[in-house]
Order: sequence, then C-alpha cells, then structure tokens
Amino acid sequence: MDLAYLRAHPEHLPTFLTHQRIRETPVSGGDICVASRLTLDDGHSVFAKTWPEHAGRPLPEGFFAAEAAGLRWLREAGAVPVPEVVVALPELLALDWVEPGEPTPAAAERFGAELAALHRAGAPALGAEWTGFIGALPQDNTPDSGPWPEWFARRRLLPYLRMSVDNGALAGVRAALVEQVVDRIGELGGDEPPARIHGDLWPGNLLWGADERVWLVDPAAHGGHRETDLAQLALFGGAPHLDRILAAYQEVWPLADGWRERIPLHQLHLLLVHTALFGAAYADAVGSAARAALQGDRRATVDG
Repeated sequence: MDLAYLRAHPEHLPTFLTHQRIRETPVSGGDICVASRLTLDDGHSVFAKTWPEHAGRPLPEGFFAAEAAGLRWLREAGAVPVPEVVVALPELLALDWVEPGEPTPAAAERFGAELAALHRAGAPALGAEWTGFIGALPQDNTPDSGPWPEWFARRRLLPYLRMSVDNGALAGVRAALVEQVVDRIGELGGDEPPARIHGDLWPGNLLWGADERVWLVDPAAHGGHRETDLAQLALFGGAPHLDRILAAYQEVWPLADGWRERIPLHQLHLLLVHTALFGAAYADAVGSAARAALQGDRRATVDG
C-alpha cells in the first residue's frame, strides 16, 4: 500500500493493519488513544490513532470524526500548520506524518504570529457544527450566539464541574469556588467575537517539527475565546519559549486589557476536564485557579 492507494481507498487501512501488511511502529504519548507510525510501501509515513481495546469503555460514537473535522477546520485557515487528514474512519484516524524536531525561539515566534492569524480567521458562532470531544469526554458544541461569558460557564465549566463532583474528585470548598466563578462569570470574562481556536492547547498538543515550525495536533476545535488557547499554553509547566510566543502574538493581534488576570478563568475549563477524567489529583489546581479567577490574582501569570 502506498500513499496514493491509501488516499483512494482509506477504508482498506484496517484490513492491511489486521493482516500486518504495513510496517507499524508504536509512538509514545497520549492518555486516550493508541498511536503508531505507519510506513507505507513508497516510504511515506502516516500517524495513526486507534481506540485501545483495554480502555474499559466503548469507542464514543463520532469520536474520530470530531477530531478530523476540527483538524480540517483549523487547517482551512492557512495559518498554523496542521497535519492533513489522510484517513478518517469510525474506528481509526490517520494523519500525514510530521517529523519531530526541537523547540527553538525562532519557531516559537513564528508560531505566535501564526496562532494570532488562526484566531483571527474567526468562527460563525461559539461552538461548532460537529459533535465535540475533549479527551475522551463529550463537549457540547451546539452553536451559540453568546455572549461568551455565559456560554463558557454553561458549556465549558458546569458540565465538567458536575462530572467532577459526581466522581468524587471535587467537593466542599473547591466545588463552591467553581460555583462562585459560574455565578460571577459576567464580571470576570472579557467578551469577544468568536475566534477559531484549538480548544485543548496545553503544551503537549504542540508538535515542534524538524521544519522549524510548530504544528497543532489533538484539537477540541471550536469557536471560542482566543485567550483560552493562550491560557492553556501556560499549563503543566508551560510551552517552551512561551514568552516569545506571546510577544509575537501581541505584535500581530494585541490582547485586550486585563488578559493576564483572566488566565486562571480560561485555564479552569481544562483543569475541570482533568478532574472529570483523572480524579482528585487535579483538585488543588482547580481550587487555586477558581480562587485566582475570583480575586483577579495578578500572581497568576503566564508562568502557570
């Protein structure tokens, strides 16, 4: 099987994999799916993702279709590089292979400018036209005219707060702090028209390529607030050269006043997703982000 054949007959890929007729090399990383590099007969490689058989739960309907739709939508903007979708099947997703490289200041600066251009491409509404997922969890993408603060509370905070309370990850003071954020959201969030955002832009979803560019992978793409992407870049240790990314972004499309104080608010969504998915290990981070959002804590900077 070569790339031309695969593009013409994507539905044949599972059969070729089952009968081990394609060289398959495991790829590390990721908490949800099994990833591998597939080397085709013409020497071309693709990156493939499948749902693990040992996951303990069935593959959610539309899971890979949602990721494919988000990748294509981000790629259509012609701003940040996004791997091309080669195969999108209910049980499998395959993308053009991107050769990894090392983070550099020059790549970071280029990425910052390109991310601003991506966001500026905009979206017709908050949400998206396809079913949403973030990690393995459903994410309500029902198109909405906003305003953004109320939408963010209703669609991006409350569902994952409820899941986190139900699974025992959040309780007491921490849950109450998030509820206060929801109640005061109109005071805390700076409303803006919908931007075209990645939606799950923690540093692990940046692929630093050998071509000296930063590629976007694993999106939960939708129309949202551009500050959400930037705030997520500061989570879990922060993206390499984050100061260069932000400076280049600001040169292309300056952020609204108060954006630094809103970082914890925007981070709260992804932190709640983590308590919903992985439990109480992230409860302290949720509580700290909610408290900082309520206080407008100036100590909550892009350094995380």
